Amino acid sequence: MIDMTELLTKQAADQKVNYDRLLQKMIAVWEKAGRRPSILMHVCCAPCSTYALEYLCQYADITVYFANSNIHPKAEYQRRAYETQAFVSAFNAKTGHEVSFIEEAYQPNEYKQKVRGLEKEPEGGDRCRVCFDYRLDKTAQKALDLAFDYFASALTISPHKNAQVINTVGLEVQKLYDTHYLPSDFKKNNGYRRSVEMCDEYDIYRQCYCGCVYAAKAQGIDLVQIKKEAEQAMQGKDGQKDYPHIRFSYNGQTLS
Repeated sequence: MIDMTELLTKQAADQKVNYDRLLQKMIAVWEKAGRRPSILMHVCCAPCSTYALEYLCQYADITVYFANSNIHPKAEYQRRAYETQAFVSAFNAKTGHEVSFIEEAYQPNEYKQKVRGLEKEPEGGDRCRVCFDYRLDKTAQKALDLAFDYFASALTISPHKNAQVINTVGLEVQKLYDTHYLPSDFKKNNGYRRSVEMCDEYDIYRQCYCGCVYAAKAQGIDLVQIKKEAEQAMQGKDGQKDYPHIRFSYNGQTLS
């Protein structure tokens, strides 16, 4: 596997890193070697999954990892998890790809402990960085446990997320595990515009806030209404029952 740190040593220390270009270089190496690696890609919702899957599935085998205990309230978390599964299933049916899905346990108290003391930080500040680290750490752990070649994040698709920060966190997490981080800046090359188009094509629910209770309150989001709408949207729906065919299987065991 390619260690991104090796590519970074070849550029000037004061040069801003183009993570999209790094990804393209890595893909070129895979293609030259005739290799199709396995990637565990963390996603926060269906919209951020769209273009990232469309792009990476050309070159690698992807499993979507939904680990987002930062999302509040629980009903909204369940809605986003379900919508992600619905998209993966529809994407596979339309494209012939075989993207799998893993959902991590919802542990909001664990997230709150991680960001304790940072509750009043502005969106995009230190609380967000800790949140990136929290979720990418889980992704790296899972990638190592399940023998994936790389772990990655689809968060860089958002124009509201700092790709430099996300990739820096990914590299820092990589140092703790015997696995490799995959760089990205999916908003490049009209990636964000394509994600919006795909949301229309697949009729995907697009949420109005990132996810955590702190940012939602700062934005004036009506969380009571969000919960009500999410509960209504989830009536009669169960991701495990509705989409068992996309569940990731490892050593003969299907993961929840």
